[in-house]
Amino acid sequence: MSELESYFRGLAPGSDPLLAGLQQEAAVQGIPIVGPLVGRLLQMLVQATQARAVLELGAAIGYSTICLGRGLGPAGRLLTLERDPVLAQRAGDNLARAGLAGSCQVRQGQAAEVLPGLEGPYDLAFLDIDKAGYLPALGHCGRLLRPGGLLVVDNTSFSGSQDFNQALREDPAWLEAQLLCFLPGHSPERDGLALAVRA
Repeated sequence: MSELESYFRGLAPGSDPLLAGLQQEAAVQGIPIVGPLVGRLLQMLVQATQARAVLELGAAIGYSTICLGRGLGPAGRLLTLERDPVLAQRAGDNLARAGLAGSCQVRQGQAAEVLPGLEGPYDLAFLDIDKAGYLPALGHCGRLLRPGGLLVVDNTSFSGSQDFNQALREDPAWLEAQLLCFLPGHSPERDGLALAVRA
């Protein structure tokens, strides 16, 4: 690890006991999560955009869902999709532990099957599903987000993301920025993030 990476690792935000416990569970069980730095970023983006309707694609055990949910105001609502029924149940349980069950809903199902039936508008969407599902999900995110809505995409450096990255870059419906980042606590710690605003 370089001196610069060590310095920025020391600046990474800490976690409260609930998120720290989920981070430990995820590490032991090999479940990828966004970690405290990206989790903090998600909460900040929800707050900064004053999002009242948030869509998450890929909940896993609910770590990122909790971070997004904590950014919501009193009238805010979040819908998260998780294909794995066991993980969907765990995400729901963890949202209840976080006191967010009233504002955050977990729906079990494949994004490709659930997205066509959803209606917007949403203010912010977070995309973190199987990378083969990214490109098909992009059109749905464009349909569901309001003009000016924000799309946040995790793992854009992964194999299988290249077609999605190119499509996002070339689509005039999006104003996008793609970042290669050092993300302490993230899985993996060197990864790409994309931010895109719906035109």
